[in-house]
Amino acid sequence: MKRIFRPTIAALGIVCLTGVMSCKDFLEIEPNSFDTTEQVFSTVSGATSAVMGAYDPLSGDAGYGNRLSSFFPFDSDEMQSSQGGNDAGTGRRGIARYSSVATNAEVQNPWNALYQGVERANICIKYIPQMPQYQSGAEMAALKRLHGEALTLRAQYYFELIRNWGDVPAQFEPSVTGQDFNIPRENRFKIYDRLLADLDEAAKLVPWRTAIASADERITKGAVKALRARIALYRAGYSLNQLGAVERAPDYRQFLDTVRMECQELMVNRNQHNINSSYEETFRSINELRRDANREIMFEVGMGGASAASDSKLGYYNGPRINASPKYGASSGAITALPTYFYAFDSLDARRDVTLAPYTIESNDAQKATNLITIYDGKFRRDWRTPLISGASVQSLGYNWPLIRFADVLLMFAEAQNELAGPTATYKGVSATQALMEVRLRGFKGNAAAAGKAPADQATFATFLQNERFLEFGGEGVRKYDLIRWNLLGTKLDEAKSTLRKWMADKTPTSPYANIPLTVYFTVVNGQIKFARSLYRPAPATAPAGMSAVAWRSAISENRIADIASGYVPTRQLLPIPATSLNTNNKLKQNPGY
Repeated sequence: MKRIFRPTIAALGIVCLTGVMSCKDFLEIEPNSFDTTEQVFSTVSGATSAVMGAYDPLSGDAGYGNRLSSFFPFDSDEMQSSQGGNDAGTGRRGIARYSSVATNAEVQNPWNALYQGVERANICIKYIPQMPQYQSGAEMAALKRLHGEALTLRAQYYFELIRNWGDVPAQFEPSVTGQDFNIPRENRFKIYDRLLADLDEAAKLVPWRTAIASADERITKGAVKALRARIALYRAGYSLNQLGAVERAPDYRQFLDTVRMECQELMVNRNQHNINSSYEETFRSINELRRDANREIMFEVGMGGASAASDSKLGYYNGPRINASPKYGASSGAITALPTYFYAFDSLDARRDVTLAPYTIESNDAQKATNLITIYDGKFRRDWRTPLISGASVQSLGYNWPLIRFADVLLMFAEAQNELAGPTATYKGVSATQALMEVRLRGFKGNAAAAGKAPADQATFATFLQNERFLEFGGEGVRKYDLIRWNLLGTKLDEAKSTLRKWMADKTPTSPYANIPLTVYFTVVNGQIKFARSLYRPAPATAPAGMSAVAWRSAISENRIADIASGYVPTRQLLPIPATSLNTNNKLKQNPGY
């Protein structure tokens, strides 16, 4: 999609907390640009360029273009990244299998990028309010917006650092020559509290979407408030401390109140953001490089430029595998769904066939059905791109990454309101049940009978809501982190593996799992697969004439099951602190379990 971000020397992006280089040496190098901090922050255009530079680390391979979106959120009970071992902990499989080593470059580079974003935001946050134009005049509103954007970007960068590494070094001022860069890890609750305060300020500085003329990926008030709700929800949840113990802060209820307050304000401003009537529309819009109909995507990372530094590999790294198709090009199909996730969906839930793609595309440009253990994530598909890019060597498709959707606002409200008051009690006229069912009904295309009813008791509703988030956000980098903040990651991984072993073990016609067929049959019509019968019914006794067979439940194997999150232990919910950073910061301690 149209890219609004560009790197700029004005942003002075320094990675001082990462140990990549000596910051003193870096700061003493003579600049190769005539721009100085004073010059950059003397004009609105200069300040704008600096803030655009602060956006920049969100994108590209090390950001949400690939690693943060496609490596870090897996494995879970939803999806698996790159089946087949753990790369001895040195690559993407090491991350997915909870077996990464501290020297893994795929851990180090995103850590660097996130701290680069923090540093660039810190510079903007310090200098923009010092500009004379910030206090009065025609340019004041533009500068206040830029200030609010920088505060929000810093919050997003720190949020991502915390949910992947826990307690992390935190610096809220720009780096300067001569400072001590040996910074210890800060308690994540304290960082969250600072971010929540910053976002409260940012919400007063950044306009609503409809108050600005241009439609781009820049942050508006809806994004600020939605991010504040999300951070408050994590602040209220469970997390792993530096001693290797999972804990929940005793003051968590006050943060649930923040969640419902922020979400309620967004829910009464539906002219700014709303859920689309069609679930598919939200993701078709990404693949077609356009805006979704109701601006359900509230906060997104703009991608573009066809480079590893600024674009994304969404639709190439993930999505259905394409084998050198002349029409569609090629894609890796690296992310696959657990079979239990496919069958978590009701047969009438429209979200399943958007979220999951049970096909490859072959060299004849036609689809071919996959087996049950090789179903791909489907929200980012190269074959959905408009216009198509057929070159097999092209890996960057310009797909934006959605950070927060309005559906999450509704479900965050439902979660917080249920925990505070139960499912049927109302907060400013809205109950947890109403908010959740709005999302669920959309998934069932308004079919109330098929969608059913939400439970009326608090504990059962909480479980129902957890499952609804499971179905709603598949492949969007949400599930693993939800399970961590609920303290359910190990439990759900064990449940999925246990269920798969039961499916694999009993293959008799009278099996309680017979409605998950051992084999399925398909044909191809106009290049698209068509299954012979419902995938929720036993396989036919004899193969249908003219149909091709593919292994379904019979494809499940112990090797496949054992590969899922194979290195998981409770102390490895977090990634290791990168070795280079540990080696250059003598106050930085490694996460437990590494």
